[in-house]
Amino acid sequence: MIQLRGAGVSVSLPASGQKRTRELLQPTTLELAERRVAVIGANGSGKSTLLRLLNGLVLPTTGEVLVHGLDTARKGREVRRLVGFVFTDPLAQLVLATPADDVELSLRPLMRDRSARRTEALRLLAEAGLAEVAEQSVYDLSGGERQLVALTSVLAARPRILVADEPTTLLDLRNRDLVRAALAALDQQVVFATHDLDLAAEADRVVVIDGGRVVADGEPAETVAAYVRLVRP
Repeated sequence: MIQLRGAGVSVSLPASGQKRTRELLQPTTLELAERRVAVIGANGSGKSTLLRLLNGLVLPTTGEVLVHGLDTARKGREVRRLVGFVFTDPLAQLVLATPADDVELSLRPLMRDRSARRTEALRLLAEAGLAEVAEQSVYDLSGGERQLVALTSVLAARPRILVADEPTTLLDLRNRDLVRAALAALDQQVVFATHDLDLAAEADRVVVIDGGRVVADGEPAETVAAYVRLVRP
């Protein structure tokens, strides 16, 4: 269960002679319990800010965020063990030279034996259909392969919740479908932001963000339709 209790985010803006702030996300109250939750909205609407609140990458400036009862501001390390985060651009989080190295890094807190970690990393990559690229440079991989490696690396740490910020945005149709299938197969709760309305329609619940606030929330067909009406009045 993810709970936002009046959680909002504002930032200070430089201004001559007076203090100004901008609200990235207005105080928001939500309970997210569904297995698949999609967050949709225009660029700059506040989607990424909302998602980053869920594992403490961003802390609320008002209110609080609880993940399985843990306050992200007070228990950030524990929350990040529970919540894995996949960025839009996988190169933002692939920090080592090869997929095998990166997945092995994620396994360090769980497995002390280096040989066992390597074996498990290779197994997880093979399970994701990435055996042939396990020892290649991440810079030689396609966009879809990088995104699948990033997803495998995050899941190797065994989070209970996965948060994904526009995971298919940079991908072609084939790789988009591969990532969609991988997300659909997960047992974890998945909260994801997307511009892909077909992907959003596959969720159990859709939340629409506009101007830093929730403007629609509910069953996918009705909520996606509300978003379309918002952008195409």
